[in-house]
Amino acid sequence: MIPRTEHGLALALCLAVISGATPAGSQDAPWDHEQEYTTCMTQTRTMPDQALETARAWQAHGGGDAARHCGAVALIGLGRYDEAAVRLDALAADLDSADVALRVGVLAQSGQAWLLAADAERALAAQTTALALAPDHVELLVDRSVSLMTLTRYWEAVDDLNRALDLAPDRVDILIFRASAYRYLDSLDLARDDIDRALILEPDNPDGLLERGILKRLTGEPEAARADWQRVLSVAEGSPAADMARGNLARLDGTVQ
Repeated sequence: MIPRTEHGLALALCLAVISGATPAGSQDAPWDHEQEYTTCMTQTRTMPDQALETARAWQAHGGGDAARHCGAVALIGLGRYDEAAVRLDALAADLDSADVALRVGVLAQSGQAWLLAADAERALAAQTTALALAPDHVELLVDRSVSLMTLTRYWEAVDDLNRALDLAPDRVDILIFRASAYRYLDSLDLARDDIDRALILEPDNPDGLLERGILKRLTGEPEAARADWQRVLSVAEGSPAADMARGNLARLDGTVQ
């Protein structure tokens, strides 16, 4: 469950917030802000420390809110989640109120950063603000359900996931999230219905197999659970789902308490 650090903001944000930007010094050559944004955001994926320096330099030469955005995303890459989230919240507040899609995207990233910072309450606040602007935003509904589950508010999470599935009925990941929420609510039949539907759509989905194995163990089918977890290791070795499946197998075998 790795929160996304981009919500389609890249070129749109650059063009919307810095069109017409001018260099800070009259003797400086004009900066190509569109290219600078592309470069900076590319660096956030593999060289976040360099991206942060690029954003700082660009900010001093008229980079405006686009440079602020790239700097915040770079901080996520550096693991400085709290600082990134604070910057994203400030950026969202400063964006033109007419740029609803941009504000929603920045708030969505803020919510993801707050979740990475283990502050689900502030993540929930950012996501709720964004959903007030875009109530049918599927990704935000899913993100907020994760925050709600982190806060053990499972029925509210189910409500968001129900709405998300109304909008995107064949999204496997949403079905898996809802199955997990139902499991925490001890509604195992509903959980199993969702996970079976998800695995019909995508039979080797590792998260779905992991969840089905958990449900099978809870309903007294340890060997069926083992088969699902072993399948996770076959199709997704090295993934977080595989790590969890390996731990569940160890507990099933009594080698880990």
